[in-house]
Amino acid sequence: MDRFDAIRTLLAAVDGGSLSAASRKLRMPLPTVSRKVSDLERHLGTQLVVRTSRKLLLTDAGRAFVGSARVVLDMLDDAERAASGEYRAPRGDLLVTAPILFGKLHVTPIAIEFLSAYPQVNLKLVLADHVIDLVGNHVDAALRIGPLPDSALRATHLGDIHWITCASPDYLARRGSPMTPADLAGTDCIAFEWLEPLREWRFGSGPSSQAVTITPRFSVSTAESVIDAAIAGMGICRVLSYQADSALRSGKLVRVLPDHGPDALPVHLVHAGQAMIPLKLRAFLDFAKPRLKARIAAVGAV
Repeated sequence: MDRFDAIRTLLAAVDGGSLSAASRKLRMPLPTVSRKVSDLERHLGTQLVVRTSRKLLLTDAGRAFVGSARVVLDMLDDAERAASGEYRAPRGDLLVTAPILFGKLHVTPIAIEFLSAYPQVNLKLVLADHVIDLVGNHVDAALRIGPLPDSALRATHLGDIHWITCASPDYLARRGSPMTPADLAGTDCIAFEWLEPLREWRFGSGPSSQAVTITPRFSVSTAESVIDAAIAGMGICRVLSYQADSALRSGKLVRVLPDHGPDALPVHLVHAGQAMIPLKLRAFLDFAKPRLKARIAAVGAV
């Protein structure tokens, strides 16, 4: 039995939630996946997983083993990278994540520049508006917007962005501009929300902050559509500064209630706290940080 191969198979099953998921990910026949996991259990003399009809459950021994196994495989990967020269020349694969619109507007152009500068590096950029676990998904670096929870991740503060309230000049000419947050109660608003309603906009910060309940004429689940609707004169919207940057610069939208914004949101570039940072990751961090800082500063100047 190849123990490392069996461990990787087990981790693929655990991460995917089933033996079938591991079979698809590893492109390995399902009976082979099952056999490798069973061989590992026989070798250890303990049951690691409980197989149900719908998912895979770890036993107490399985949870302890999987945690240690991840550390061992990470150390093995580091050793292989060092032996292959990855720590001497930037090369190999990188996985980076970022919020969808910020990634489209600001991370994608930098990633393309980076690939031109480092032809031996391949980069996969995953854009998603939910937080992706770096360690569990083997993500090398992630762009995060908002306060960071305490963790073992290493973070570089790139700057701050803000919630801004805005509307088209045409709408404000027709309906007037709100002078206080309370004035929004009688205006047409555009809500940025998913299936769950998000009808409360908070203004100010600290104890003096106030929440205003809006009644939107139009609700939509992407920032781009919110901005399109505001440009079309549907009402007042509230989005992040980088999301409305282009429309504000062109004059298609103008800010309202500029003195009533909530606290700024920090932007960080984060990565796992490895003992040895692969040169490909170090190269990307050094390349991306100053460029991202400059872009965030420019957005904040609007």
